[in-house]
Amino acid sequence: MPWTPKPISQLERQIETLQIKLLRANSELRLKTVYAQRLEFLLQHRMATIDELVAKLDQARAQNKRLEAGRRSLGRTDRSASTDRRDNV
Repeated sequence: MPWTPKPISQLERQIETLQIKLLRANSELRLKTVYAQRLEFLLQHRMATIDELVAKLDQARAQNKRLEAGRRSLGRTDRSASTDRRDNV
C-alpha cells in the first residue's frame, strides 16, 4: 500500500507563500543592513580624512600668519635701516 500525499489546502498554500515572502524580506533586510553598515564605515573614513585635511589647513594657515608677521617685521627693519643710511649720508 503506497503512501499518497494528501492534497494541500488553501491555508497551507498561503502559509508556504507567506514563508517564502518572509525569507525574501529577511534576505533583503540583511542586504540593506550590510549596505548601511558599509555606508557608515565609508562616512566615518571620509570624516576622518576631512578632519586630517582641516588640521593640515589650519597648520598651513598658522604658518602663513607667522611668515607674514616675519615678512612685515623684516620690511619694517629694512625701511628703518634704509632711513638710517639716508640720514647718515
